[in-house]
This record gives sequence, structure tokens and C-alpha cells, in this order.
Amino acid sequence: MTATPLDVSTARTEDGSTRLTICGEIDMTNSARLAEAISSASAPVLLDFAAVEYLDSAGLAVLFAQADRIELVANRMLLPVLTVSGLTELISVREAPAG
Repeated sequence: MTATPLDVSTARTEDGSTRLTICGEIDMTNSARLAEAISSASAPVLLDFAAVEYLDSAGLAVLFAQADRIELVANRMLLPVLTVSGLTELISVREAPAG
């Protein structure tokens, strides 16, 4: 099975934490890449999902497994999935600015 394209870029935030900007779709074909990116970053990790177009249960599993290390900025389309899954009860989730 061919992996769905997923772009991951790393930067530092003003407070020195790691910011991972994720672009594309997160599914079972590439969720291991997301897990590796989060695991290799120094905590705390801010995940920027403003440009994530799709998130399946494999991607959610990665987020739950790393819940003690991450904060999330997500686009409006992903917020219902994150809420229904219960992830918003475990981690800080903010809506990405429109744009």
C-alpha cells in the first residue's frame, strides 16, 4: 500500500517548545511518520494541524499515545472529530485562525 503524502516541518516557538506543522492527510499509511516526528521532538510539542485535511483513527491513536507531550492547533473541520474522540478532554486544542 502506498503511503498518503504527509508533510512535516519542525520549528521552535517563542517559548522554546517544538512546533510541528503537518500538511496533508493523516491515515494508517502514514501515521507512523507522525508518531516518529512527535517522539523525536523535545517536549512540549505544539502540533499545527491547520493544513490537515483528513484524520482517521490511526492518526487519533498516535495523538492519544502522545497526549502527555502535545498541544494541538486544528482547523475547524477537525474539531468535531477531536471532540467526539475525547481527545479535547486530555490535551489543549485550539482552533487555527481562518486563512
